[in-house]
Amino acid sequence: MTQSLAPRTTAGPGRTRRILRAVAVVSCLPYLGLKAAWIAGSHLGIPAGSAMLDDRLTTAVINALSVLLDSAVIVLALVLTRPWGLRVPAWLLAFPVWVATGLLAPIMAGFPAQLVVRAFGGGGARPAGREPFLAEWVFAVVYSGFILQGLALGGLFALHARDRWGRLWRGRVWELPVGDLGPAHRALAVAAAVAALPPLTLHLLWACGGTAGLGAGRAAGRTGDFHVLEAVFVCFLLAAVAGGLSLAFRRGRALPVAVPLGLAWVGSGAVACWGGWLSLASLGGVEDIADRPTPLMNLAYAGQMLSGFLVAALGAYFFAERAAGSARRTA
Repeated sequence: MTQSLAPRTTAGPGRTRRILRAVAVVSCLPYLGLKAAWIAGSHLGIPAGSAMLDDRLTTAVINALSVLLDSAVIVLALVLTRPWGLRVPAWLLAFPVWVATGLLAPIMAGFPAQLVVRAFGGGGARPAGREPFLAEWVFAVVYSGFILQGLALGGLFALHARDRWGRLWRGRVWELPVGDLGPAHRALAVAAAVAALPPLTLHLLWACGGTAGLGAGRAAGRTGDFHVLEAVFVCFLLAAVAGGLSLAFRRGRALPVAVPLGLAWVGSGAVACWGGWLSLASLGGVEDIADRPTPLMNLAYAGQMLSGFLVAALGAYFFAERAAGSARRTA
């Protein structure tokens, strides 16, 4: 008889979980309030001449979608702190948390880095003639909320995952059973690394100041914030590929299994979800041809999406194999 992978418990959330849940919910409110105001027609925090005012319908659709995404954080915080959350199917819980991780992680890393760069005078000025997209205070409020959401939701999921699947990532990389790491894992890891090469090259080029492949408007509007964000994408691409290769080929043998799994989880989510978000944003009608994404920019978005999804598939396959092996050993 096989044992359930989810522990049976009826206990309520402890103090730590209750605090993290409250932080996750409260930190969503400023963003949701701003989005609701914009959908209703308010210009709060939107300067006159902002591109957000050019296409009201597209802006409203994107705002409505972002409201749904951020509302999902509240739902996840509730699921991760209730006993019945342990009975939610793994895929139904893991996928939205992976998406949330992917969307929030670059902001959590990039926004503080941008503030540091600005503090040392490296932020750069907005090009003359270009209106600001949003007021500066909006970015401060929204991104601070995102960072709190990421910390709270990440903490809740880590506690939930430890209780539910903790035994699947115990031990060191060299201790992984050979049967859990087959040719399919290695094929996925290699394919992900190959798919990551074009976006990695382009993001590294742009982070270092190159303009090849950038539209005229994007190239003219670069500031220190732009270079920091490109460097962040480079780091997450490397993290995703390194995590996948480490798992598939058992590299970094002395590392805890949780390290390459964490790299694969966060890295794949960041590059796949942001690649998808940027690709979706590029479909909106941009009147100025200089601001439209170029073919190379779209290649970077598509390549990082493909690489991220391949690493995520590797991770899902890894967990499925380890869970099956654990079930066989306890039968």
